[in-house]
Amino acid sequence: MKKIKEELYDHCEQFVQDRHNRIQNRISNIQESLTSETKSSAGDKHETGRAMLQLEREKAGAQLAQVQQLQEILAKIDTHSSSKVMRLGNIAKTSKGNYYLSISVGEITIDNAAYFAIAANTPIGKLLLGKTIGDHFSFNGNEITIENIL
Repeated sequence: MKKIKEELYDHCEQFVQDRHNRIQNRISNIQESLTSETKSSAGDKHETGRAMLQLEREKAGAQLAQVQQLQEILAKIDTHSSSKVMRLGNIAKTSKGNYYLSISVGEITIDNAAYFAIAANTPIGKLLLGKTIGDHFSFNGNEITIENIL
């Protein structure tokens, strides 16, 4: 089971790294565009273009801050520890699917089994936190039972 937790963790880590790289490239492209804007354009048109680029750079900066928060969450996960109480880094095998409590990445398939990487602050993540094997909860009209925690 540790192998599966490590693979899930690695997948989440790669997801965050890819997102980080895309945002960094976008920031670099915006910076290049800002420095290549010349005053040869008509005055107002030039200023509008620069303002739009500045807004794009701010938006990308905010996205980069979100990625850094995801990196901080992943840094808190210990793939080698186990617990019988659902917490960050654990896998819950339930009657309705397998959930990896980490960051929201979506479905990850490992060894032909589907795992949903979810964040602790998502609706189902909040329901899973602190639960133990055999606990029940209701989500979207479905009664879900925790069959195992890894």
